[in-house]
Amino acid sequence: MEKRGRGGNLPSNQSFQVPATTPRRERRPSMFEKEAYTQIVRERLKESFHDVQYVEPPLDDSVTDIGKEWKNALGKLRFANSYRMEPLEKFQAYSVQTKVQQILKETLKDVKYDDKVFSHLSLELADHILLAVKEFEYYRYKFIIKVLFIQKTGQAINIASRWIWDVTWDSWVAAQHETETYVALALVFALYCE
Repeated sequence: MEKRGRGGNLPSNQSFQVPATTPRRERRPSMFEKEAYTQIVRERLKESFHDVQYVEPPLDDSVTDIGKEWKNALGKLRFANSYRMEPLEKFQAYSVQTKVQQILKETLKDVKYDDKVFSHLSLELADHILLAVKEFEYYRYKFIIKVLFIQKTGQAINIASRWIWDVTWDSWVAAQHETETYVALALVFALYCE
């Protein structure tokens, strides 16, 4: 019986194989070498949107301060607050409702009820309605679109939504399309974000 363990001798019938040597990579410069600092920064920013034209050499040997300066310089752009508490144009529910009603009629004119098809169709309709509502270009409004398909089988249904919002600027629109087998209901909620 053979013993195999750490640091033990190899059996006489096996030979030791040396792995193939790979070409040596060039040594990366150290961050503490002042002349290599520019090269290191260029390598780190190669994938970013920033184009490095010139990097000033550090004034002192403090590497931690240099990192803070670069982090602050390359941060996200911030815009000043406009302090606008009301929209430039208020959400016009009637014009949006007519557009949504038109989209529902055009899309669902020859569609029969099928629950497997409607699961995908509701998502496509919601995307289509969202694009149409965004064409009105209401400044600083966020939209929530909900599309429901209800099969007609002689039942009654109540649909309710509750929101906490500003009554003066926020609004909603409901549009429906009814056929012999189903009812399609599209809800558009417009929320003003200050």
